[in-house]
Amino acid sequence: MYSSHMLRKKVPRLLQVFKRTSHCDRQQYDVIVVGGGHAGTEAAAAAARVGARTLLVTQKIQTIGALSCNPSLGGIGKGHLVKEVDALDGVCGRAGDWAGIHFSILNRRKGPAVWGPRAQLDRQLYREFIQSDLLSTPRLTVWEGSVEELMVEEPNPEKPGRHQVTGIRLANMETPISARSVVLTTGTFLSGSLFVGQTSSPGGRIGDAPSSAGLSHTIRERLGLRTGRLRTGTPPRVVKNSVDVSLAKLHPADLNPTPFSFINTQTRCKPEEQLPCYLTFTTPAVERVVRENLHLNCHIQQDTKGPRYCPSIESRVLRFPGRQHQVWLEPEGLTSDLLYPQGLSTTMPPDVQLRLLREIPALHKAEIHTPGYGVQYDFVCPTQLSPALQVKSTQGLFLAGQINGTTGYEEAAAQGLVAGLNAARSALAMPTVMLSRTESYIGVLIDDLVSRGVTEPYRMFTSRAEFRASLRPDNADLRLTLKGFEELGCVSSERYKEAVRVRDTLQDAMAALQSLSALPHIWKQKLPNIEISENKSGELTCMNLLLYNDVTIEMLASVFPESLSPYMEFSQRLKIEAVYRPHCDLQKREMARIQREETMLLPEDLDYFSLPVSLSQEVREILDRVRPTTLGAATRLEGMTPAATVNLLNYVRFSNRKVSKIHQKETDPKKAGEEEDLHVRNASLRQ
Repeated sequence: MYSSHMLRKKVPRLLQVFKRTSHCDRQQYDVIVVGGGHAGTEAAAAAARVGARTLLVTQKIQTIGALSCNPSLGGIGKGHLVKEVDALDGVCGRAGDWAGIHFSILNRRKGPAVWGPRAQLDRQLYREFIQSDLLSTPRLTVWEGSVEELMVEEPNPEKPGRHQVTGIRLANMETPISARSVVLTTGTFLSGSLFVGQTSSPGGRIGDAPSSAGLSHTIRERLGLRTGRLRTGTPPRVVKNSVDVSLAKLHPADLNPTPFSFINTQTRCKPEEQLPCYLTFTTPAVERVVRENLHLNCHIQQDTKGPRYCPSIESRVLRFPGRQHQVWLEPEGLTSDLLYPQGLSTTMPPDVQLRLLREIPALHKAEIHTPGYGVQYDFVCPTQLSPALQVKSTQGLFLAGQINGTTGYEEAAAQGLVAGLNAARSALAMPTVMLSRTESYIGVLIDDLVSRGVTEPYRMFTSRAEFRASLRPDNADLRLTLKGFEELGCVSSERYKEAVRVRDTLQDAMAALQSLSALPHIWKQKLPNIEISENKSGELTCMNLLLYNDVTIEMLASVFPESLSPYMEFSQRLKIEAVYRPHCDLQKREMARIQREETMLLPEDLDYFSLPVSLSQEVREILDRVRPTTLGAATRLEGMTPAATVNLLNYVRFSNRKVSKIHQKETDPKKAGEEEDLHVRNASLRQ
């Protein structure tokens, strides 16, 4: 799968070439992507795969692919996003397989639909892989620079309409760089501020400056976009040799690492080379230190919303007094001498951070390498975006990542892929596309953002998806790869061919399992360790047998070796498919209904205040403010009542039928004449 240590040789060479040619080779691009984080890298790669001439602009090329906070990828809900990004030929899944040093499947006590593929990553290896992949991508240019201004063409006063993005202007450059589409992925850098104790300084990440004031001015003043303020934080990095791991609980990695990418059969890190994680807990003394020093922390005292599901230790203490809190000690790399204490995000002064750490038994002699810090940054209210992640009021401007109010690498990568894909399609005069919440977690994520907005950093969970049984991590390739090639244009032919092979093989295997059967007493003889009731009437197929927890494909292949042995490559996937097939069949009808609603478009210029239907003033104001693009999106708006939904549905159906009749008359003059004669006859009868 991987070719020795070729990547380590390739990245420095590519960086050297970049430094020798550190200039832009043209002044006109199809797509410009601003920002080199997870959203930016996926956006740039996706735009180039679609066929657009793409420019990625980042402040520092060395930080492309940097893991700003936790050195991990995936998890519950988040792992689904990584698998789906990979199914659409994204970068982060393959990078995770290369850089992973501790692989595990979270939530195994529950069904496979909510399993969470996760990996601890080597920071350096991950960054090297991302940089290597981007710097060798056809049609993609990477340029180091700071974006000073977003170039926007004002709408014609005589013909009111949308703004039109035309490019960017870099600092220290008079001539702007033109583009038909621009993707902003500023992360925490939009008016970013760093906080430690009572001090603050401009920045989006420690050691890096925030984005320019000109970019913020364009977003707020010229485009008139509504913005808000969010915050996040990171824990101190601890010197590994100063930690007594014997006082923490050992958590080894999975014996058989599961790759993120569908094109990988194994990970770079061998099972025996994986590093362990450790679990410890806070103590009452930790809470005492926090409470005694809250007055020294200006970050926690502010009203700016932080992440609910990844809060600082200060927030945990205030919200859940008297509780113990988990602290995971996670390695930062194969050769790193640092540990990441997940669960101890803090913005206390450095000396207080050290006191706090040393109140935990395993960390009683801990030494801090880098103090924890907080970040506050601006975001754009995402209800101002279409499902394609394009700003509704500005043609050609797309937003992705934390600028849309999300948190996490995985959420950013998913948005980046969709924004880059649609930016390229828009630039190449192709229609933009969207992913439905009935077919992907990416669709759930984007629909939640553009329909409901955010009041705190958004994080993906499996509970947010209505159709979890169908949207599993194991079948993301079957759901998205074929569509990505045939409809979206962002998947390579090699990956497409592999997905077709997998689909056809699984279909053949499922047909074989359904066709092979035996009477219960025969199964009892063949599989004596499985409790199969002999009172069942009729034959049981292999598909029926797979519904038993302890029955595997390997067992069935021992009974029907000639028929089932060819499918052992997909033994786990077949087991999961068989178990979930009854649930998926039930969900298909509900999915079809929702898909009909999703495709029922609402006109962009619809005047909700003058609609001749029964809608409350509050509902009209909500619809006018958010301006949902589909009926499905409208139904999920906060404040949208069931009665209002029915009335809006009836209006849209009536309008569509009316338009259809008009179109039919225009295309069929004979029928139009007959209807006119009928109207005349009816009028004479009434007289």
